[in-house]
Amino acid sequence: MSAPPLRPRLIGSGAAVPETRVTSAEIERRLGLSEGWIRERSGIEERRVLRHPEALLDLAETAARAALETAGTTPRDLDAIIVATASAEFAFPSFACLLQARLGVGPIPAFDLAAACAGFVYGLGVADAMLRSGSARTCLLVGADALGAMVARDDRVCGPLFGDAAGAVVLRAEAGERGVLRVLLRARGAQADLLELPAGGPLDTGLAPRPEALCMRMRGPDLFRAAVTELLQVTRDLLSQCGLGVEDITLLIPHQANGRIIAALTEHLGLPAERVYANLARYGNTSAASVPLALDEAWRGGRLHEGDLLVLNAVGGGLTWGAAAVRL
Repeated sequence: MSAPPLRPRLIGSGAAVPETRVTSAEIERRLGLSEGWIRERSGIEERRVLRHPEALLDLAETAARAALETAGTTPRDLDAIIVATASAEFAFPSFACLLQARLGVGPIPAFDLAAACAGFVYGLGVADAMLRSGSARTCLLVGADALGAMVARDDRVCGPLFGDAAGAVVLRAEAGERGVLRVLLRARGAQADLLELPAGGPLDTGLAPRPEALCMRMRGPDLFRAAVTELLQVTRDLLSQCGLGVEDITLLIPHQANGRIIAALTEHLGLPAERVYANLARYGNTSAASVPLALDEAWRGGRLHEGDLLVLNAVGGGLTWGAAAVRL
C-alpha cells in the first residue's frame, strides 16, 4: 500500500496593516471627484497607508510573527522564506533577506518573487514545489506591498485603488489528503502594457529623472476584461484538474483588486456571494498582500474550518495570474 502523498499544509496565518486610514471621500476631494465616485466604480471605501516612520518591512515582520504564533512554531523551524512583493525597499538585498535578519533565522533560502498582484499565488506555487520535493519542510510565505507611493497624486485611474499591507502564511509538508491540492500559474508577457511601472530598472536609465516614469500606468478597461476572463478560466481549469466542481468550494478568496471584477467572477462561476470573501472596501487593493490579508481575516473570523475547500486566485501585472486549491 503506497504512502499518502506529501502536501504543504497551511498551519498558520498572519497579517498587518498601517494605522493611518485614508477614506475614498478624502481622495475624491483631492482629485475633484464627485461624492461616491470611487466607491461606485471600485467598491473601496477606505485604505491603510504607511506613514513615516512605519515601513513595509515592519508590517511584514508583524504578519510573519503572527503566522508563526498561529502555527505554534518559531523562526528557528523555518527551512525557507519567500516574499512576494513589487515594492521592496531595495533592488538588493532582497526583502526576504531583510525579513530573515529581523526574524533572526539562520542560513536558509530567502528570496523575493515578482509577479505583482498575483505574487502570493505564484509564491504558493513555488512553496508547493519546494515542500513536495523535500527540499524544505516548513516555509514562510509573505505577500507585502505598498504601491500607493508608486501612484501619481493626480492619477484618477490608479490613485484611488491601492492600500498598504502585509500577509503571511506558514506551510508545512505533511502526509495526507489535507493541504495544497494544486496550483496553476499562467502569464502572458504580450499584455505587459496593461499595468506597468516604466522606471526602476536598468533598461533605460534616462527614464529615472522623469517623475511620470516612476508612477504606475494602467489600461483600466482592458485590464478589467483580461482579469475576469483569465481568472474565470484558470479557476475552472483548477477545479477540473482537481476533480472538483464549483459546488465543492467552501470559500473563494479572490485578489481584492476591484469590486466589479469580484462581482463578475462570482456571477460567471455561479457561486453564491456568501461563499466569496471580500474585504476590499476596508483595505483597497493591497497587491500581493490582498489574498493572505483576506485569508487571515477569514480564518480568524471563523469563516474557515478543518476540511473546508479554499480556492485562491489572483491576477497582476505581467500579465500574471493563477489559482490554488487548498483543503484545510
